[in-house]
Amino acid sequence: HGEFLKSVLEKENVETEGMLLDEKYFTTLAFVNIDENGERTFSFARKPGADTRMEKEEIDVDILDKTHIFHVGSLSLTEQPARDTTHYAIRRAKEKGSIISYDPNYRASLWDSQEEACKWMRSILEYADIVKVSEEEIELLTGYTDVRKAAESITEYGAKIVLITLGEKGSFVYLQDQQEAYVSGYSSKVVDTTGAGDSFMGGFLYKICESGKRIEEYSLQEMIECVRFGNAMASLCVEREGAIPAMPVMEEVIKRINS
Repeated sequence: HGEFLKSVLEKENVETEGMLLDEKYFTTLAFVNIDENGERTFSFARKPGADTRMEKEEIDVDILDKTHIFHVGSLSLTEQPARDTTHYAIRRAKEKGSIISYDPNYRASLWDSQEEACKWMRSILEYADIVKVSEEEIELLTGYTDVRKAAESITEYGAKIVLITLGEKGSFVYLQDQQEAYVSGYSSKVVDTTGAGDSFMGGFLYKICESGKRIEEYSLQEMIECVRFGNAMASLCVEREGAIPAMPVMEEVIKRINS
């Protein structure tokens, strides 16, 4: 499965230089059940999964030290040694000047308890510059159900930008200086929501990379434009089945924005 996934990435022109393959460990499998509304439930097969076995000595620091944005989720925090490796990589990337981007991406079945999940998911917040969280996850991560209060509490850890995805309603963006905005979504015929959050975040981070600006330099209006691009990405993704095959190309995103 590792060789297969590498080939898929290469077919999509994604750089795989830093990707690790290990003959000793099984690639974790995710099984996604889709209901009639395109919403998902997950189950996973790990025995243990290769994603939990990564050691910090295996990290290619030449790549890590040159990284403009280091994006991380919480699935690598569920077990050791990957948990310590994740923290090591984040600290090193931040010391080298990387923007730290974090999507908690809670999957209940991978954690022993909700309490343990909360503890380790929150352990990344002190390093994160950008935090993206879904509306369903904000209470778990912050204790608040109100998006504004939740976003404000995340900035108290040090985050400069908080993004809360709201499904078909679009997204909420909150800046460390307390500027905020709701950014409306795009009309979609939902087939499969798999990859919606990832496509949103991929689009948003692409715009951050493209500008070359420090994130502290963004005005609220400039940040709204980045979020709008992410919303357009997600609106196209959910109209197709799957995750990687559902990712849109640039021409489609521009057409959706202009519509």
